[in-house]
Amino acid sequence: MPGTKEAPREKTFLLARPEARVLDWLAQRLPARVMPDHMTALGVAAALGIGAAYWLTLRDPAWLWVASGLLVVHWLGDSLDGTLARVRRIERPKYGYYLDHLVDAGATIVIGAGLGLSPYLSLVTGLAIVIAYLALSINTYLETQVFGVFSLGYGRFGPTEARVGLIALNLALLAGATGILDIAGLAIAGLMLLGLIVRAARNLRVLAEREPAGVVRT
Repeated sequence: MPGTKEAPREKTFLLARPEARVLDWLAQRLPARVMPDHMTALGVAAALGIGAAYWLTLRDPAWLWVASGLLVVHWLGDSLDGTLARVRRIERPKYGYYLDHLVDAGATIVIGAGLGLSPYLSLVTGLAIVIAYLALSINTYLETQVFGVFSLGYGRFGPTEARVGLIALNLALLAGATGILDIAGLAIAGLMLLGLIVRAARNLRVLAEREPAGVVRT
């Protein structure tokens, strides 16, 4: 994902280190004609395909295989664009930061809606997960502005782990595990919002210590 030099990235999630090595290896071997915006476009196309594949499971569960494959393509496009720009030293920090998060929000909505339109998850649950994910994302962007560090992920869980989790979910659905998916989905959304509350409380405590109330500032 294209980043910004003004806010260094903090990656604490489980797959961060091996992912970075793979992305660097790929970026160094891509043809010169392949540009970061091409990878961003690939990620957008993959997100649209994932949403469509989930919707098409109404006709045939085999579309879950397509959704899983496109999740890998989405990871490639979404993660490699910024790495490619960095490796080639052609970063556009503000452009990349804005485009990246705009695209991420759209991809989240499309994939969540696709799941909600599938026979496996209700639309309400799918949209609940989307809202919770977007709320976490908004908090991350706010943290970037007030703390000057762009923290990718919450604890040990980040975007790559989310994609791995979706692929595992697809495999479970293909195996017939469909009974409690709505309950699990709502539980995941609840945990995401709980994580947001805990993180926001911590952030406000730190900011209150840095800027005590009632102090006259000149």
